[in-house]
Amino acid sequence: MSLQQDIIARLGVKPDIDVDAEIRKRVDFLKQYVLDSEVTGLLIAISGGIDSAVATGLCKLATDELSKEKGLEYITLGVFQPYGEQADISDSYSVAEAFKLTHKVETNIEQAVDEIALEVEYGFKSLGIHRHISRAGKGNVKARTRMVVQYALAFDMNLLVVGTDHASEAITGFFTKYGDGAVDLTPLSSLNKRQVRQLAVRLGVPQPILDKAPTAGLWEGQTDEQELGITYEDNSNYLEGKEIDPAAREKLERQYLKTEHKRSPIPGI
Repeated sequence: MSLQQDIIARLGVKPDIDVDAEIRKRVDFLKQYVLDSEVTGLLIAISGGIDSAVATGLCKLATDELSKEKGLEYITLGVFQPYGEQADISDSYSVAEAFKLTHKVETNIEQAVDEIALEVEYGFKSLGIHRHISRAGKGNVKARTRMVVQYALAFDMNLLVVGTDHASEAITGFFTKYGDGAVDLTPLSSLNKRQVRQLAVRLGVPQPILDKAPTAGLWEGQTDEQELGITYEDNSNYLEGKEIDPAAREKLERQYLKTEHKRSPIPGI
């Protein structure tokens, strides 16, 4: 088996999907997990991007159906988490409006992140290192601070934290370990980015979000494709078993091997 075939099998990506069947399967997965866990609903952080928009749509379908079937209130809590002023925060709110979320909250992480960054710099100084925390390092602090807030809300409201990771992110390890990678369940896993977009169209994700360049939003001007140097077109084609440019293939496979620690359980002796 080639490395490409091994990756596809491990991540569970199909070359073609029935969009309606995939939506149904993922909504049912969420519903069953809520029932098995005896929680009252789902929490989803809505970034304003396509992945969290699709996850929001699936969560809302799941909790609405459960509420009708069980005669109890199950909720989808949408959480907006800007760092200071977020230029596209309106996109997060438009997702909540599109899916008629009645439970939503905004928690600004700027003060907490800046305090943590300052403590890190004090740590550097005590080691005789005179420098500021790196941009990427602070980006990871932002992702992990968001996770802490989400879990604090989820714990006291008896909710499960839903992730937005999919196969196109998993293959590259393009998520923050114990940040956006720290979730209770991932309904988009086994879909590549192209397939996530197909679900987005069917679910009715607002057009401006469909048209946005994918970004993790960890610093101004950051985009996924620019940071990785790999297009989602090549990424999705690879995960569907197609041939792509050899240079893109080599870069994708190298990234996969380098980030194995992010996809594996914590090792022990």
